[in-house]
Amino acid sequence: MLGVSTVEFERAVRLSVAGVPVGTFKDKSGEQYDIVVRTPIGARAALDSLDQIRVPAVSGATLPVSQLAILQFEKAPTQIERYNRERTVSVNAEVLRGYNTAKVTAELVKRLQAMSWPRGYRYALAGEAQSSQEAFGGIGTAIIVAVFGIFAILVLEFGNFKSTLIVLTVVPLGVLGGLVMLLLTGNTISFTASIGFIALIGIEIKNSILFVDFTNQLRAQGVPVGEAIERAGEVRFLPILLTSATAIGGLLPLALQNVALYSPMAWVIIGGLISSTLLARLVTPVMYKLLPPAA
Repeated sequence: MLGVSTVEFERAVRLSVAGVPVGTFKDKSGEQYDIVVRTPIGARAALDSLDQIRVPAVSGATLPVSQLAILQFEKAPTQIERYNRERTVSVNAEVLRGYNTAKVTAELVKRLQAMSWPRGYRYALAGEAQSSQEAFGGIGTAIIVAVFGIFAILVLEFGNFKSTLIVLTVVPLGVLGGLVMLLLTGNTISFTASIGFIALIGIEIKNSILFVDFTNQLRAQGVPVGEAIERAGEVRFLPILLTSATAIGGLLPLALQNVALYSPMAWVIIGGLISSTLLARLVTPVMYKLLPPAA
């Protein structure tokens, strides 16, 4: 209405506040400096100083800013965050003590999915959820390598596949106990819990080797299969029980602290050792009886 274009208004404000480069100055040493022209409204621009700005109109008159706009402070971000060249806003939160982070995240995702997002808006999980996803991406390969490595070592140690198969029968028993313990304690299969399963497999196989190897030694001495299994069960039961009890006792302080970082790992190992120690004393002798290795 007053004949002032947006471009002229922006140029007048910029000239008064920041200045406009009009050329360069070169000193004797060859250094060049920008020559910036600014309206003399004070050494430092302030909100009151903006009232002194004059904006040219089409008619040739100059109008004060107060006649063209309402000047006031507004809240604005101190910095603009971007991710993959898109503007982002980060929302951070800490889970209260006693609550499972994975369950809280899952409930939050349900509510986010139920929201009606404006066009162009979306959400992405970061923090612990992103770290867990990245960690699980590489742990699958590590588990496969570990299992094949253990299998190869057992074959080299016993020299036959039957003894190796008998030793490996304790693995499902321990995994079952670890899963049940996670369920009872309210934990999920997190990254640290997966590490616990890997450690559990190693401890289980060590205990099973004590039984199978001693049984093979007795059979090599001419003891019948049934008697060798019975004697091995009697002699090796106490060492296996004490080994498992020692490991459980050492992990209990970590498990009882109920810390999301390492408590799931401790509970997995404890639950797996309890189930494998009790059930393997029945399953392993039966498997040895059904699949007796060559003496």
